Amino acid sequence: MATEAQGEATDLSFHPMDQFIVRPLFSDGPVHWYTPTNVTLWLFLIVLATLGLLVLGTRGRAIVPTRGQSIAEMAYGLVHKMVSDIAGKDGLKYFPYVMTLFMFIVFANFLGLLPMAFTVTSHIAVTGVLALSVFLTVTAIGFIKNGAHFLDLFWVRSAPLAIRPVLAVIEVISYFVRPVSHSIRLAGNMIAGHAVIKVFAGFAAIAAVAPVAIVAVVGMYAFEILVAFIQAYVFTILTCVYLKDALHPSH
Repeated sequence: MATEAQGEATDLSFHPMDQFIVRPLFSDGPVHWYTPTNVTLWLFLIVLATLGLLVLGTRGRAIVPTRGQSIAEMAYGLVHKMVSDIAGKDGLKYFPYVMTLFMFIVFANFLGLLPMAFTVTSHIAVTGVLALSVFLTVTAIGFIKNGAHFLDLFWVRSAPLAIRPVLAVIEVISYFVRPVSHSIRLAGNMIAGHAVIKVFAGFAAIAAVAPVAIVAVVGMYAFEILVAFIQAYVFTILTCVYLKDALHPSH
């Protein structure tokens, strides 16, 4: 009896974080920097999906758009308006970069919701590179466009002179924390949602709570669809805000 009980406990064991493990595609050995992994595969699929929608989906440019063309046009309009409203007309020069970021994150988040998929945006290595690229890009734009006047971003002229140095230190710290918060926000939300779904799915194997667990999985999955879009939207909005600061650094 004890053996059977132990076997049942083993069968019901689950590890919600196992879904985030990076594994090699063609072997069971260690992962090196050159090893094709599940992350490599899904990054490639994300690029293909993005190209499929934005290139193949719009190549006809029909007056009565197809479903794919409609989705591509809505995404284009959404990001274009976002950049224009937040960064201004000067920011539209960088619209292709912002659009690429948005589409990559959207597809990464949504493809990660497929069964047996891997959510690349759950890894800080991926979101960190995205956030760092934004940080370095807007910083370079700030100095190229404004020169030394870009440092006005850290000097709050509207504040009393006595507290400006203190505020400058705070502004510098908050500026360099941007890529950290930018990346952790996205990765953290992806990890949390997928882990909760896995936990509820594990409880679905227990007959006594299976109906409740299944309803919880369905509800959480629907919520994660919303989160997948919102996180891409938030990441893009923050990118536009940082771009605005680079183009117009004065307080």
